[in-house]
Amino acid sequence: MGEILVEVATDVAFGHGVPAQLGISGDALNVAAAAAAAGARTGLLAVLTDDDLGHAIAARIRELGISDELLKFRTGQQGVYLVHCDPHGQREFSYARSGSVGSTLSPQDIDPDVFAAAGAVIAGGIACAISESSQAAVLKAAALAGRFVFDPNFRPRLTSAEDATAVLAELAPRTFLVTPSFPGETSALLGCQTPNEAAAKLRSLGAVNVAVTCGADGIQLDGAGLDASADSSWIDSIPAPSVVDQTGAGDAFVGTLTARLVLGDSLPLAARYGAAAASLVVGGKGGTGFIPTFEQTRSHAEPEGAVSSHA
Repeated sequence: MGEILVEVATDVAFGHGVPAQLGISGDALNVAAAAAAAGARTGLLAVLTDDDLGHAIAARIRELGISDELLKFRTGQQGVYLVHCDPHGQREFSYARSGSVGSTLSPQDIDPDVFAAAGAVIAGGIACAISESSQAAVLKAAALAGRFVFDPNFRPRLTSAEDATAVLAELAPRTFLVTPSFPGETSALLGCQTPNEAAAKLRSLGAVNVAVTCGADGIQLDGAGLDASADSSWIDSIPAPSVVDQTGAGDAFVGTLTARLVLGDSLPLAARYGAAAASLVVGGKGGTGFIPTFEQTRSHAEPEGAVSSHA
């Protein structure tokens, strides 16, 4: 659940007349696309404009294998962002999303029966930051879901560290899995200087499982989903075959990881698949420019043996 954005991507600095590629993105769509590709039956709760643009976005959602049954259509302005894509990660973003139709998401848009029956419900900090009604919808979803997954996805342009920290503390006791990034989010929202410290703090707040993403280094896991013989596990990162645009890599990790957990994989194995998917999506331009099939992800995740105990 969350906001869908129109993406205008360019390989050169912003300026009049520069060539650009139109796409559909946003963290919620990127996550849902990855989950669907990983084999999960996936629906997306979002609000789109009730016009040609909104229905074109809905068509793209269906094209990605995501159910459109939860989509809402209203009069309003579709959120847009411009991005200068840089393979090295030095990306430049410009947003036009204030008061967007996506930010009108509210608790009334949530079907309690659907959310209670779902194998997992995924939401992020962006959905909590774009409006009070959207944040209330996330809180309602967390209360209903049997397994609620939360990606803090802290964006200083949208909210303060204090507010984002308060939301994380409120949601943690209801969360089956939380996926903060190190060092940015673990430092700003938790005051922690190591991945292990951050995972332990979130567990103390009530989160059942934690996956701290550490960029090119790997992922620190902690939680009930691990083998009883290990308190935590470290998942090595997987080098990307090609890097075109790093947009959506974290979303691919969250979507793939959650889908594989729902489908019965262990937490370490699901995280390994998530790491593989994340390293593949950076080969495409835009958040959904390239979504690997699960066969591609599984092949890229091999050979096994990258899951280890990590103090």
